[in-house]
Amino acid sequence: MAAPLETRTESDSLGSLEVPVGAYWGIHTARALENFDVSKRPISVYPELVGALAMVKQAAARANREIGVLDPVRADLIDRAAQRVIEGEFHDQFVVGVIQGGAGTSTNMNANEVITNIALELAGRQKGDYGYLSPLDHTNRSQSTNDVYPTAIKVALSLVHVSLLEELDLLRRAFLDKAAEFDDVLKVGRTQLQDAVPMTLGQEFHGFATTLGEDHQRLTENASLLTEINLGATAIGTGVTAPRGYAEAARRHLSEISGRELTTASDLVEATSDTGAFMSFSGSLKRNAMKLSKICNDLRLLSSGPQSGFGEINLPPRQAGSSIMPGKVNPVIPEVVNQVAFAVAGADTTVTMAAEAGQLQLNAFEPVIAHSLLQSITWMRQAIHTLRVNCVTGITANRDRLGTMVGSSVGVVTALTPFIGYSAAAALAKTALLTGRNVADLVIEAGLMTRTEIDKQLTPARLSGTEAITAALPVVRPDDHGGRE
Repeated sequence: MAAPLETRTESDSLGSLEVPVGAYWGIHTARALENFDVSKRPISVYPELVGALAMVKQAAARANREIGVLDPVRADLIDRAAQRVIEGEFHDQFVVGVIQGGAGTSTNMNANEVITNIALELAGRQKGDYGYLSPLDHTNRSQSTNDVYPTAIKVALSLVHVSLLEELDLLRRAFLDKAAEFDDVLKVGRTQLQDAVPMTLGQEFHGFATTLGEDHQRLTENASLLTEINLGATAIGTGVTAPRGYAEAARRHLSEISGRELTTASDLVEATSDTGAFMSFSGSLKRNAMKLSKICNDLRLLSSGPQSGFGEINLPPRQAGSSIMPGKVNPVIPEVVNQVAFAVAGADTTVTMAAEAGQLQLNAFEPVIAHSLLQSITWMRQAIHTLRVNCVTGITANRDRLGTMVGSSVGVVTALTPFIGYSAAAALAKTALLTGRNVADLVIEAGLMTRTEIDKQLTPARLSGTEAITAALPVVRPDDHGGRE
């Protein structure tokens, strides 16, 4: 029989509970564990959020000491305890579920209790000795969940956002490298899945890089909205219980600790109830996700086959594709990115609904906003990484197949219309479609252009539009019966 769990007794306004003696969390966290056994995901799954909470507590302790409302000994203990959490210790003690009622109160109290009990140990005291150092009177001094929690979310998003941008730029560069590698590879462009005009595979991959660069800019712009915080607003924005000078001191210290240039909102009442910044940031994440998904759709189409599909490019084989069809290899990396994109789109809808559901001076649904955004940005970062490392860098072109497809494509005749006229081009296109013959050969047989003239116009540079036509050849008239002017 297992030995009974050793506990300590803690009390709050609702009564008393037994808490495991070794736990750094306390009664408020214990009640949250009973109440919010919903998501099966503790807040520690987002280490940036845990670190950001500790940064806010550290900044508050420094500000409270600076303005004289917290004695130096206690302020220093809280400061040192918070620093250990910032450095990655004790994250396993942040156990409350990410989805919770109470506008994040359970998360704030989890942070207060853990940091307080770490500080008590630093002082040589027992966990739960709140008469000496209190989670509420000292660690939470001059604060409320309603300014701590949204501020921590913004700091956390800012921290993880940096790594997302780094991965996005690396993927952009990988597509640029492929664009250069495929610069001389002609292919048939398509509109509405129908053959259009020639282009290079390099141009196609360069387009992928460009669209990702635009997303990088939009994500950077919208992230600037996360630098405005409401720390010092306390309950509803009036700053009740926050001493004069606290808000500015806390902002200054948090900027220094986090390495982010933060600003205090000009209207703290509005800032405490408004979640518009989260909606804007979520929208930019969704935009990037949808464009990544479109790129992955294109990669799957271009690599389809290998015998009965487009077969223009080869994706690196990452795993056996079937338990029944030997030799089958699926585009599993683009597929996983597609699914992440779907999840990000759904999370954006969740953020939108949660933002709309706020009432009067507070939005009670910031926990699901935090979860949605942190999950989206984390999954996006990892999806972008695996797309680059496990797919894009290993893509190869089926040059022979592409050359054959371009040679027999009626789209090639479009490049020759300035020289042979639209009517002749249309007639030759119809013949090429019916016979499957090479377009250039048909033009030569019709006596419309010489091989030299055609070769000059059908270079990759001319067909892809990177080199302009400098002079037109004499146009052949329909009544010339194949002769030249």
